[in-house]
Amino acid sequence: MQDNSTSGGGIRRRIRRRYVALAAGLTLAAVAATTALSSWGTDPVAPSDVRADAGDDGKGEFGSVDCRKAKCIALTFDAGPGKDTPELLDTLKREKVPATFFLLGKNHVKKYPDLVKRLADEGHEVANHTWTHGILTDLSTDEIRAELDRTQQAIKDITGKEPTLMRPPQGRTNDEVTRVCKELGLSQILWSVTAKDYSTKDSALIRKRVIDQADRDGIILLHDIYDGTVPAVPGIIKSLKADGYTFVTVPQLMAPAVPEPGTVYRP
Repeated sequence: MQDNSTSGGGIRRRIRRRYVALAAGLTLAAVAATTALSSWGTDPVAPSDVRADAGDDGKGEFGSVDCRKAKCIALTFDAGPGKDTPELLDTLKREKVPATFFLLGKNHVKKYPDLVKRLADEGHEVANHTWTHGILTDLSTDEIRAELDRTQQAIKDITGKEPTLMRPPQGRTNDEVTRVCKELGLSQILWSVTAKDYSTKDSALIRKRVIDQADRDGIILLHDIYDGTVPAVPGIIKSLKADGYTFVTVPQLMAPAVPEPGTVYRP
């Protein structure tokens, strides 16, 4: 009897099975990617795309570098300020690294007004992360507006300036959140790098996760309220600088474009 596994027909069947398996895998990957994208709510715009669209007519401020030419990355911190934020600010000042801070209103901005002022005075971008970390997609329009507007006003009372950026808790947004953000003059900023620092106190692991995911035009998400995060930052900065990265704020990452209110941005 002929061994079909070695016959021409057997070989063709094996190739066909492998092709079907590969196609199925690619289909599942595409579905997973689409699902991940749809979970953000509104399709995001990449900083590199918005820079290109601005051409030479944009009004965004470059800071110390033009990210159209330099290898830029943005370091961002959520849900503070907190007890470890002074140490973090000392590190950023020593390393000459600007960052973007998405602040919580109720138990952070109100509790640490001197730190909020220091953030602004030292050239960091002060941004909005809601009042209570409420999941905005679960709230009514009035509740969404209150979560954002109360934090806007609290920050303005301290710094004299309302934020122009916000980050929705858990990255969850939708058309209604977008509409309210546009009304309040807030762009929505997501991320491309996360160390999941809420799940570990291991500073070395936090550093490794960031370094492994870092890429040009990336936006790093960390939290200055967790024990392992602030100690990890010096190593993150050192490693990324050694790899040729320049740290910028989120608006500097998009220059010469200016982030548009309501638009969702993610690398």
